[in-house]
Amino acid sequence: MSERPPEPRPKVTPGPRDALDPARPDGIRVLVATPYRVGFFGCLGVLTAYVLVEAALQVSSILLMVLVALFLSVGLNPLVELITRRRVPRVVAVLLVFLLLAAAMSLVVLAVAPVFTSQLDELLRNAPRWLAQLRTNPVVAELDAQYQVITRVSDFLSSGDLIQTLFGGLLGAGQFIANALVATLVTLVLTLYFMSSMPSIKQVVYQFSPASQRARVRYLADQIFNRVGSYLTGMFVVVVTAGVLSFIFLTVIGLGEYALAVAAVVSILSFIPLVGSTMSLVLVTLVCLTSSVPLGIAGLVYYLIYQQFEAYVLYPRVMATSVKVPGPVTVIAALAFGTLLGIVGALIAVPTAAALLILYREVLIPRLDRS
Repeated sequence: MSERPPEPRPKVTPGPRDALDPARPDGIRVLVATPYRVGFFGCLGVLTAYVLVEAALQVSSILLMVLVALFLSVGLNPLVELITRRRVPRVVAVLLVFLLLAAAMSLVVLAVAPVFTSQLDELLRNAPRWLAQLRTNPVVAELDAQYQVITRVSDFLSSGDLIQTLFGGLLGAGQFIANALVATLVTLVLTLYFMSSMPSIKQVVYQFSPASQRARVRYLADQIFNRVGSYLTGMFVVVVTAGVLSFIFLTVIGLGEYALAVAAVVSILSFIPLVGSTMSLVLVTLVCLTSSVPLGIAGLVYYLIYQQFEAYVLYPRVMATSVKVPGPVTVIAALAFGTLLGIVGALIAVPTAAALLILYREVLIPRLDRS
């Protein structure tokens, strides 16, 4: 004799009283939404968000170092893969690329630091004499007699309070240099680690997607990685061109003792979109003005011509084939990321914009077309 199936349990629709009662007739307990509980848990959520934001601000410098190291490792990865395609082990290829990067940074520091130190010392020693010469102008002398601006600046420069104001004394200056060195070393070590484990990092990124969409995600991620690497390759061309032309120009006009240092600084500034070119113009003009006014005018004219060449010939040709980012998008991205993250934001603005454009073209537009 077959057993009789159990009768279905009648569905109970809660009424107004049941919605307020923690013991429902159907056995399900609900949380009573009293104003006190809503306010309590709302305050806990706000407090948690505040603690997370404060923690992120406290480690912001570390996060920036990690971001720069990851950006450099992704950009240098195509060079590593190029070497590995010649049947060189990846460990050896990563070591070669890392040594090349470290050697380039060391050469820049060795070229810039001595000249920068001597020029800064000369500037501080000659500044009081230059300010005293300004008093020969009747208008400036009258203003100085009324407000004592030149006198105060001269006393400030000659008293040795400049370092105290900028860095908080010798201890502050030492801490600033030590922090800069530590940040550089940590960034280099992280770059080495990310380059060596780049295949594993890519696999982790791929595994964040569902298995049914993993091939598509792999394609998009590879496109983004390739764009970042192409951007650094294109920037290498721009940077080398700016540095070499600046070195040649300063050598030709008779400022060869400053040519290497200025070329190195111009190369570094060329990594920064928009602002870097203007800063290089000011630097080259000031260096030329230290010799004579005609050389200063020549430096200004040279860099204005070079800016037009870089903006309308070199940069569009290089970037159009590497990252494929339109000019207006480049300007907007550089301004936005530069405002948010400073120099680091300006450095990563173009490749980030390229990645967002890939997602826009490959994900958003097809989805809108299907809807």
